[in-house]
Amino acid sequence: MTSKSKLVGCAAGLAVLAMTLLPTALAHNDTKPDAGQETLIHAGTVMAVPGQRTLTGVTIVVKDGKIAEIIDGYILRDGATIIDLKDDYVLPGLIDSHVHLSSEWNPNARLDGVTKESGDTAFDSAINARKTLMAGFTAVQDVGGPPEIFALRRAVNSGKMVGPHIRASGSAVSITGGHGDAHGYLVSITDMMRPETVCDGPDDCRRAARLAVKRGADVIKITATGGVLSNTNAGTEQQFFNDELDAIVEAAEKMGRKVTAHAHGKTGIESALKAGVKSIEHGTYLDDETVRLFKQYNAVLVPTVLAGMTVVDWAENTDWLPPNSRQKALEVGPQMQDMLRTAYEGGVKIAFGTDTGVSAHGDNAQEFVYMVAAGMSGEEAIRAATVTASRHIEMGDKIGTLEPGKHADIIAVNGDPRVDISELQDVDFVMKGGEVYKHEE
Repeated sequence: MTSKSKLVGCAAGLAVLAMTLLPTALAHNDTKPDAGQETLIHAGTVMAVPGQRTLTGVTIVVKDGKIAEIIDGYILRDGATIIDLKDDYVLPGLIDSHVHLSSEWNPNARLDGVTKESGDTAFDSAINARKTLMAGFTAVQDVGGPPEIFALRRAVNSGKMVGPHIRASGSAVSITGGHGDAHGYLVSITDMMRPETVCDGPDDCRRAARLAVKRGADVIKITATGGVLSNTNAGTEQQFFNDELDAIVEAAEKMGRKVTAHAHGKTGIESALKAGVKSIEHGTYLDDETVRLFKQYNAVLVPTVLAGMTVVDWAENTDWLPPNSRQKALEVGPQMQDMLRTAYEGGVKIAFGTDTGVSAHGDNAQEFVYMVAAGMSGEEAIRAATVTASRHIEMGDKIGTLEPGKHADIIAVNGDPRVDISELQDVDFVMKGGEVYKHEE
């Protein structure tokens, strides 16, 4: 399919999708407060800034999609809508720093890659975005995916679609034959599927980074090492040369973008950090020396343990992974829990991220269980998915805490998630931008 055909297909797919899902979106808009109208949330226990003192028995005043005030006691005002969360634990909307909204791995995933059209991808992306929001994740960073993600980002921002705030990279910058290239099909097919952000040599990698920005990238995603689900036996260590990494980071910075790196192997993680990459996705084989570099360069780790556990389960209990991927899954997956423990104990800054799209959309909160198992307290894990993640995705001035002036992105659960982190797997209330999308009495 030509680039022009893909664009036409994407537009057609989104048009059909809009007509199909618009009644749902309108249903929410019908209940959205009018401009200037206040919503008063009577909240029992509030983690306004996770990691700091909780509030009890307060009213969160929401106006024009933002938090206007937080007032002691349960107040009433003429004309205001009242939401009763007196028996609940209220906290900022959760943030997943590593998702892939356009797809979800399954036994037919390799076939999907050559049979699904742009419209199918658009439908899938919108449905997955809705699942994510309903699970309590009011913001995500989509790192590596087709151009439909940018259309979805626009549709959500304009209120046409239901979904979280989206920051996106689009296609990852990869070397020829790297984790971000196409593998496992006839050469004629892989050549056709080859992303335009595949590059070789410093000059070509500058081009790829600039192209990613031109296409709409909020952040530049690179595949600094091999990966598990790419159908190749090229390993999981460093793949870019150092001068290529330097070129990508410099080109990105000159266009106002940060770079994040998919990286499993120690050599790939460390070369990326030394080049000025701001965050590492996965980080499987980090060690004490790598931890020192994270701290030296003030970089962030997005651990995605859930993805590691998911691929191990597939490798052990199914027969649909290609042999190359199965072998890497059994090697990489079991390391990830210990990796997170090493990073946490070493004082690495950790932002919540799952690689959902490997695991099922809507199940993102399972990652919290692995974070606590690695030694983090419940409150530390929540802070990683709110305060730290909001800063990591460069939205800390808008989301991540419940403070006046920020978006009214608010969730609630029945029990104290600091005591039982699994409470976050059953979110009962979701508000994004002052609009209620879920409220289970």
